[in-house]
Amino acid sequence: MSSPFYQLQNGAKSLDFSSPRIMGIVNCTADSFYSGSRFMENEAVSAGIKMLESGADLLDIGGQSSRPGAIEVGAHEEWRSIETPLKGILDAAPEALISIDTFHAEVAHKALEAGAFLINDIYGGTRDDKMIEVIKAMGCPYAIMHMQGTPQTMQTDPTYLDPVTDVIQWLQSRLDHLRKEGIDQCMIDPGFGFGKNLRHNFDLLNRLDSMHVLDCPILVGVSRKSMIWKSLQCTPEEALNGSTALHAWALQRGAHLLRVHDVRAAREVVTLHHQLISASTAG
Repeated sequence: MSSPFYQLQNGAKSLDFSSPRIMGIVNCTADSFYSGSRFMENEAVSAGIKMLESGADLLDIGGQSSRPGAIEVGAHEEWRSIETPLKGILDAAPEALISIDTFHAEVAHKALEAGAFLINDIYGGTRDDKMIEVIKAMGCPYAIMHMQGTPQTMQTDPTYLDPVTDVIQWLQSRLDHLRKEGIDQCMIDPGFGFGKNLRHNFDLLNRLDSMHVLDCPILVGVSRKSMIWKSLQCTPEEALNGSTALHAWALQRGAHLLRVHDVRAAREVVTLHHQLISASTAG
């Protein structure tokens, strides 16, 4: 499926979606659901550089776990966790595009001042009233995600009339609000695993092309998540093959950005997807 062309800009740096892009996950917390993505400070720097060398188009650095039941940390502790990795990666690779996974306006502001490219907010600006002010003032791209509840409550009993319609309506309302505030460089994330059961997740992925009505780049984060390992009766550590399968499906449905733990494997999916698209247009 062909996707509309989008481009995000922050100062001299830009990210275009003329082809699908890959976001490598750098979790600077010991509480991430997948053990292979837990990095501390200097370890996170080397891991991030390796991801860039393996084909990541940007990195998503986070200092707060958002797995179901995770204990929330404050802005000070979150910034302490990500400051060294953020600055260390940019020192080693000044051209790198860095996304910061945070819902704290204070953290977002410090990160953007330090050279971050994008803010990735699981609450879509509904948690910290000052977040919208920061995004507007800094003129940066902003990724907003749908979540029913909070990480502490989201998997208790998620309920929808229709998950796809409900998620689209919520994201549209947030986009309308952001655009009224003068924020128009947005990316949307359906929020796989965030207040959704197994059926909700697969319904959203199967009908991902419905999200194009929002006229924004679509971020898909399914890498090693429970929708895979519960379906396959394995562990997150054993869910690479399942992640690859769903990444291929997401690209077929028009995803613009894959948020992944395994950059090299995702790069191979994007390469083969491109070959299929090229063959279909050539014919």
